[in-house]
Amino acid sequence: MCQRALLGYEKALGPEHTSTLGAANNLGDLYIAQDKLAEAERMYERALLGYEKALGSEHSSTLNTVHNLGLLYSDQGKLDEAGRMYQRALSEFEKALGSEHTSALCMVNDKADKMYQRALVGYEKVLGPDHTSTLNTANNLGILYRDQGKLDEAERMFRRALSGKDKVLGSEHTSTLGTANNLGLLYTDQGKPDEADSMYQRALSGYRKVLGSEHTSALDTINNLAILYWNQGKLDEAERLYQRALSGHQATRGSDHVSYAERREQPRPSLQ
Repeated sequence: MCQRALLGYEKALGPEHTSTLGAANNLGDLYIAQDKLAEAERMYERALLGYEKALGSEHSSTLNTVHNLGLLYSDQGKLDEAGRMYQRALSEFEKALGSEHTSALCMVNDKADKMYQRALVGYEKVLGPDHTSTLNTANNLGILYRDQGKLDEAERMFRRALSGKDKVLGSEHTSTLGTANNLGLLYTDQGKPDEADSMYQRALSGYRKVLGSEHTSALDTINNLAILYWNQGKLDEAERLYQRALSGHQATRGSDHVSYAERREQPRPSLQ
């Protein structure tokens, strides 16, 4: 049926009509169900090229096909290509619908969850549970779960990523320190100030040693500590750290970045 529909649309409307392209995408879905991955890839790539030309790179139909290709590439073990598709889909969905739009947030979070979970399974299978790509994906899932308010799941992912990075990269690698900082943010959300303090102190000590006290990663962690202390009523310590973060950011980024001392640094997903 899908093949007949595609041929019919091609004949009646032309190969680049959106209905033809939709039929190509649907035929890709059918091939996935039949485990014909090469044929599915050919259909999705055809649909993607057509949608980009006819509708633009940010149209929802284009992005849905990007998403489908990402999942397919993951199933094929083409993890680099899958990562590029995932990142493109997420960034373009936010751009197209607006990062503050409720529908955009729900769509992006839902797709990101599926993407990262599929990527995690794929990396584990192909590269192993301790490969850096596997661990970075676990970290990214932790960030996503934290944003979704799934704090227990986020803690499980962050702890897994941190343990693996300690083992594979070492305790002072910047990627390890970033996950420690993320775990500190999570512990703050969970109302575990002692655990949060410990993670922030670990990250800060490492950043100072590896990157220097004036590096933005160190300053952002100082800012996170300030927020933690402020919430605990340790106002003098919080003020001292706020001022330290502010002066450091002004020195490195200019006086226009006053807001850095007034916000908590949010972690950003990054497939590596």
